[in-house]
Amino acid sequence: MVKRKKISSMNYEEAFQEMEEIVGQLEDGELPLNESLDLYERGQELGMHCTSLLEKAELKLRQLVPDADGSLVDVEFQPEEE
Repeated sequence: MVKRKKISSMNYEEAFQEMEEIVGQLEDGELPLNESLDLYERGQELGMHCTSLLEKAELKLRQLVPDADGSLVDVEFQPEEE
């Protein structure tokens, strides 16, 4: 059995890479059912972890804009629409 890293200690890139590997293994269709189910569950957990990390990163995205008196204030980042 392969020793896996604890999901909560993974950064986004590590979790996403493992999730891609799992998808590849599942798409091959060569694994026994029990192993496929275990990998599917791990993939789900990795996906939730990635989503959580992205949400946290989004909260950190802020921008400084001038207010009415000319001082800078911290506001939520709003990307420009094309």
